[in-house]
Amino acid sequence: MDDLIIEWLGAQLDEDQRIVSRALDHVDAEWRLDAARNVVLCRRLTVSGRQSTPVTAIEWRYPRVGAPALAPHVAEHDPARVLREIDAKRRMIGRINSHATMMGWDEVHGDLLRLLAAPYAHRPGYREEWRP
Repeated sequence: MDDLIIEWLGAQLDEDQRIVSRALDHVDAEWRLDAARNVVLCRRLTVSGRQSTPVTAIEWRYPRVGAPALAPHVAEHDPARVLREIDAKRRMIGRINSHATMMGWDEVHGDLLRLLAAPYAHRPGYREEWRP
């Protein structure tokens, strides 16, 4: 089971990285709030080059993020953060696997892997026995 969940988790992180990489074709990795702290800004490609554009702009269409309470959330979960999280999760999986290989697999190693898999429970291939 442990090899299967490790392989599956790696595939989920690959998919996250693919999604972020496609987004980075159109926007900068680092997003920020404007001076009023109510609009998330990022740079995007336009016909006339790269321009800073509010996420609330009509060009973004769906979902429209106009509520001030949503803007800090969007800014905090920018592509750069997602890439850092992917890297951290890959390192954690590597450490769990290395430690378990040296010390032997136990319940804690399995629990840690199941917890890392939990956010991806909606994706194909997730197994009910992995639910923490």
